[in-house]
Amino acid sequence: MNRALSFLFIIALIVSSACKPSAEARTSSPDRTTSARVVDDISVYRPTYPADAANAPAAARVEPTNHANAKVAVLMDSVASVNKNIRYAQGYRILAYNGSERQTVMDLRKAIIARVPEEKDYLTYQQPNFRLKIGDYFTRMEAQQVLNQISDLIPNAHIVQEQINIPKN
Repeated sequence: MNRALSFLFIIALIVSSACKPSAEARTSSPDRTTSARVVDDISVYRPTYPADAANAPAAARVEPTNHANAKVAVLMDSVASVNKNIRYAQGYRILAYNGSERQTVMDLRKAIIARVPEEKDYLTYQQPNFRLKIGDYFTRMEAQQVLNQISDLIPNAHIVQEQINIPKN
């Protein structure tokens, strides 16, 4: 037991002395940082360039004449045709009504169409509930602007994230 304790004591002493900063590192003199820096002149190894090439006039430079690459044009056309076929995206709609009364949802739909006629409405029926959703918005801020216009008609309306139709312009 005594032998194991002395062995642990020696190991602890070695570790603590290894972590101890040296006397030079403990002094905080401003001259120590400059004396520790190595000063070598390496400018002889740096490449040098003639001064006239850097100061060449703009007319002497050669400008590219054929900016469009045929392969790039083909790729861009294929990307454009793929993008034309995309019909849906993740976006936002306003959930105006979710309930079981048909007459209420129809009256509400007429009032919303009268207030914002440019917005498309989506009326779905999943037994026994009617759901009325308004618009196709890419950002939540667009949906919030329309919601502010119709908030007095529907105080309980809120914005839901949903797959929207991309308008073809």
